[in-house]
Amino acid sequence: MAVQSKLSPTLVIGAGAWGTALAMAIARGGDEVWLWGRDQAQLAAMKQSRTNERYLPGIRFPDSLKLVDDFEQAVKNCQHVLISVPSTAFTDTLKSLQPLLAKATPVSWATKGLIPETGQFLFDAAKDILGESHPLAVLSGPSFAAEVAAKLPTAVTVASPDQPFSVDLANLMHSATFRVYTTHDVLGAQIGGTVKNVLAISAGISDGLGYGANARAALITRGMAEIRRFAAILGAESDTLFGLSGIGDLILTCTDDQSRNRQLGLAIGKGLSVDEAVKVVGKTVEGMHAAREVLLRAQQASVEMPIVEQVCKILFEGYDPSESVQALLCREQKAELLHPANTQVN
Repeated sequence: MAVQSKLSPTLVIGAGAWGTALAMAIARGGDEVWLWGRDQAQLAAMKQSRTNERYLPGIRFPDSLKLVDDFEQAVKNCQHVLISVPSTAFTDTLKSLQPLLAKATPVSWATKGLIPETGQFLFDAAKDILGESHPLAVLSGPSFAAEVAAKLPTAVTVASPDQPFSVDLANLMHSATFRVYTTHDVLGAQIGGTVKNVLAISAGISDGLGYGANARAALITRGMAEIRRFAAILGAESDTLFGLSGIGDLILTCTDDQSRNRQLGLAIGKGLSVDEAVKVVGKTVEGMHAAREVLLRAQQASVEMPIVEQVCKILFEGYDPSESVQALLCREQKAELLHPANTQVN
């Protein structure tokens, strides 16, 4: 018989594809999971069918997954909160939680991005809003909701400065098809999970233009160089960037059409306007929300991120995608690796 986790019941906030998939992954281990979403009509339909037909059709919920209507009571009585909402809704979600959470209730999230307009990392925003008494953790790594829900093999990372909490959270989620690693490098996990979404838009644009596999590989590789430069200046650990929440997530998001960020780029590369492309995707595209904030933080830190810069010009300044690619190709010739005497990240 499975041992009940000390994080059970877990309340998952956000009944979209990813929140539902994570709730299912936890519930399959036998732990009680409560799932709440803002759309009450959708919740009612999910209760009736025991599936999320809008986002994950045909995949039935485990018995220990419960749909809940009363947000306040659920927050007050859970042992752990897992947030899965868009970055644009992250601070509002935290503010709604703050007065209801019992002291020291752990909070984790699977949201990737930065706080809009301020460029603040989500971990810092959570500390500011919730205070120091709640253990906090970030869930990141190469994972599509549909594949997790379908029990396809997946590996992710939990990042937290609170090692006991990260271990408890990993144990809660870990299964034969969902492997969970832990790390203390919260900053590195957040940078990898944020910037890769912007880079996936660029890879999609390139493929939409028909520029081929060579160009895509170059964008991924040079995009990784941009992530490394950015992370080094901000103080993240380089090893994190070569793990699941770094290169793993970057490869996944840049190369598979399940990625909303790649879908947006593909549509733009094929000739649609940005507004038209957003409508075609029809769901939140985190890279679009993060692009400006990443570029702003890079400029403030004097870090060159030319791919991110060109994505911003296409998204927000009306630049022609093919001209932006040419701007990248026509940059000054340089060495890929610096001379050993120069310790700056290339």
